[in-house]
Amino acid sequence: MPAAQNRSDLLAVTQKEFDKLEALLDSLPARLWTTPDPDADNATIKDIVGHRAAWIDLFLGWYKQGLTGAPVAIPAPGYKWNDLKRFNADLRHRQAAMTPAEARALLRENHRRLVDFVKNLPEKALYGAPMQGGGNAWTTGRWAEAAGASHYRSATKYIRGRLRTLADHEPV
Repeated sequence: MPAAQNRSDLLAVTQKEFDKLEALLDSLPARLWTTPDPDADNATIKDIVGHRAAWIDLFLGWYKQGLTGAPVAIPAPGYKWNDLKRFNADLRHRQAAMTPAEARALLRENHRRLVDFVKNLPEKALYGAPMQGGGNAWTTGRWAEAAGASHYRSATKYIRGRLRTLADHEPV
């Protein structure tokens, strides 16, 4: 799927992918939210949802920090891109006490924050140049899509696959 090139398309794809994820989450039996996946470092669907919420927050922080001209720690302070496995494990540890309802509420809140951000940023700031501090040629809009729609899409794909795997072993 090609990346959005303007605010309207970005908002549309962000909402479309969020709605798909929300509908899938609505259909999940409560017990599946916390069933560890041995093929994914024992991550749970709750962990996947919390992870997606956290990345939206990271993106919004990167944008804000980039505006100051200070170096931006992407993906996070103390981590480089090749440390993602460690970052994700540390994030799961930090979110371990989070309930599925709290993870979902955080995702919804951060989705709202992301949509508000996109709606309120001038089009030129979204797509006119690379995001300050981003360290590559991606525009702010492209980073926003990666943190929102792309992450929602990958979560939906993962959860559907997880449901198929569980159905092969036990009734869902």
